[in-house]
Amino acid sequence: MTIGAVLATLQQDFPDVTISKIRFLEAEGLVTPARTASGYRTYSDADVQRLHYVLTAQRDHFWPLKVIREALDALDRGLTPPRSDQPGLPRPVVPAPGADPDVPTAQELTAAPTLRLTRDELVESSGAGESLLRDLETFGLVRPDGEGHYGDAALSVASTAAGLAAYGIEARHLRPFRTAADREVGLVQAVATGRADDPTGEVLRLCIALHTALVKDGLGRA
Repeated sequence: MTIGAVLATLQQDFPDVTISKIRFLEAEGLVTPARTASGYRTYSDADVQRLHYVLTAQRDHFWPLKVIREALDALDRGLTPPRSDQPGLPRPVVPAPGADPDVPTAQELTAAPTLRLTRDELVESSGAGESLLRDLETFGLVRPDGEGHYGDAALSVASTAAGLAAYGIEARHLRPFRTAADREVGLVQAVATGRADDPTGEVLRLCIALHTALVKDGLGRA
């Protein structure tokens, strides 16, 4: 968007804004449009939204440039924009942590298994194949019950392992997952021992949420 197009857009809400005003805000470092090879400014939709935020802060809240700059820095760091109904001088705030959709609920974690699969049914439905399933059992990743049946968890493990096998990840590489899971279960059992209520599901959910957050953080740092 050219500066003229930006001006036309902003004037719908700010009739008094001028090109000089937009260039002043740029000179103050509040907006940084890209430039073409010939030196012309080009503004993105994000630049226009930023200018709208600045002009609103000046007109409606009388913020000085220092406060606006601090607010923009907070927004650039991922903080949540202030609510328009917030009294006084609303500032960006740290967003409340929400439930991670990648983490199952406490109820899902403690739900009774619904499946009782035979070995042949597990091999066929998971796509793991007999050889991979045998390896998964060898490394303790899949375990039949006392009657030789396999439940929902075994189906999830086997199908996931089959997907990982396509990338060259073998059952032996997955053994640390079993070890980590057993440690988490042991921790949860220690917490739940002797309590009148049963916090197993919630503690498991928090452990998995922590694991998921750490993995995401590790990928973000890679």
